[in-house]
Amino acid sequence: MARVHIQVGESLIEAEWNQTPAARAILEAMPLESKGNYWGSEFYFPIPVKLGPSPDDVEVVEPGTVAYWPAGSCLCLFWGPTPASQADECRAASPVTVVGRVVEWHKLRDLKGRKVRVSLAEGGA
Repeated sequence: MARVHIQVGESLIEAEWNQTPAARAILEAMPLESKGNYWGSEFYFPIPVKLGPSPDDVEVVEPGTVAYWPAGSCLCLFWGPTPASQADECRAASPVTVVGRVVEWHKLRDLKGRKVRVSLAEGGA
């Protein structure tokens, strides 16, 4: 499992990447720099990786999930309800491919800013 650093504004978030083909494709493209947006309790940003949908894609995820959104070629960080949610669930706008998990997901609640940089953590492979 690879360790990844996600810098959003002043916040440094550590994530653990899974071993799926989508996760590996994104790892190979790192480091990534982008500008993101908020959609309820989700932060998403475009990346230069184009992947199609996966048979394992889901719309509802757990807080702290890092997912790839095939419809927008974006990485998404989830920590709470979005405008599409029912009750307190984390629901994407359309199916996403889970690629990892934020280690201390509660830190996502404090995200500010839009500039983002994603890189492999030192010794993280």
